[in-house]
Amino acid sequence: MRSTIRLWALAAALLPAIALAAPDYRPGEVFEIRRESRMESATNDGSSGSSFDRDVLAVRVIGRTDAGVDLEYDLPADTPAEDRARQWEFPVRVLRPASGRVQLLNRSELEARVTAWLKAGDLPREACGRWYFTWNAFKVECDPESVIATLDAFDPGPDDLTVGVLIRDPVAIKPGALTPKSKTGASATLVADLAIDPEAVRKARAESDVVVGEITRKPVTLDAALRTRASDAVSGTIRITFETDPAGRTLRRTKVTTLTTTGPSVIGPGTRTETQTTTEVLEWRRIAGPVAP
Repeated sequence: MRSTIRLWALAAALLPAIALAAPDYRPGEVFEIRRESRMESATNDGSSGSSFDRDVLAVRVIGRTDAGVDLEYDLPADTPAEDRARQWEFPVRVLRPASGRVQLLNRSELEARVTAWLKAGDLPREACGRWYFTWNAFKVECDPESVIATLDAFDPGPDDLTVGVLIRDPVAIKPGALTPKSKTGASATLVADLAIDPEAVRKARAESDVVVGEITRKPVTLDAALRTRASDAVSGTIRITFETDPAGRTLRRTKVTTLTTTGPSVIGPGTRTETQTTTEVLEWRRIAGPVAP
């Protein structure tokens, strides 16, 4: 989870920054957040691929005031010590206001941990912001503010999950309104359908190409990558489904992104068409603390 990136799914992995500050989250509650992502792709020349990724966090509601909700995010309690040592970002405390950006509450602690982490890894400060490759690509992050982007990907959804609310996504042309899918008692399932913005996808993939160039030591500028990607014909859809509990809190969010890309063939004349489907499932489960009425 240390700022890793799946280069083949950069566009589909982007998630909106949405706040948790729902009015019924109570101090003392502890939640487990499980995020899974599965990608499958196939092309008209017979090639195919797939990948799977899973991350888990715990979040504790410390308190709430008129300013917002005080939360602590951490790795699961059973995380091995050596795995925890790789993650200087956790635990992290934040204030999530009802509106506006999340605010770090333990910045000085994070700054001290990243300094110790760099020293333990024998990494100079100059490594900060650079990309490396081991079993996957990762960026050396040293800025405490970078943790906010990680937490954004674990937020379940907007506070007002009701029919008609507009749901946004960074690679969608425009927001999609929530529509009812099913209802069982006080629980409900709501769905939003959005159309892919080809320009946003091409830009995300060009940025990925720049990263690959940095890792392979074959630099490419963003302008050059954008020119190369300009010939790609991109289309697709995003379906986001929210399943809520009787209190109206999100229990599960499922996001299915389908992308079809057509461009010049890399193995001969003609064109190459790739269809890529990425399914992201985010689940929140209360594991301790008071039961909200």
